[in-house]
Amino acid sequence: QVQLVESGGGLVQAGGSLRVSCVASGRTFSSYGMGWFRQAPGKEREFVAAISRASGRTYHADSVKGRFTISRDNAKNTMYLQMNNLKPEDTAVYYCAATEYYDGSRRPNDYTYWGQGTQVTVSS
Repeated sequence: QVQLVESGGGLVQAGGSLRVSCVASGRTFSSYGMGWFRQAPGKEREFVAAISRASGRTYHADSVKGRFTISRDNAKNTMYLQMNNLKPEDTAVYYCAATEYYDGSRRPNDYTYWGQGTQVTVSS
């Protein structure tokens, strides 16, 4: 089992940058495929990015490709999402998630463990 805690959200103007972090505790962090998802009010939770366990291969949604970058530091049990050139439509609660079984999955149901979320608000 693993516990996930996100941090780093906040309010930023359009065009600005934020980095959100996800710290894991419990079982070996490197054994989990990790992902970032987001959910805006009245909308379904959507895939943002994922990173594999061993190779660190990354996957990004088309809507964030070229602007967001997912990374992980297994020595620090931490995953990051660097968000640049933020847009008002990026406003959402951002969740990190972990799975023992998949690398790069874009499906929320493939992830077993979830953090509590961190709010990102982008003003126009």
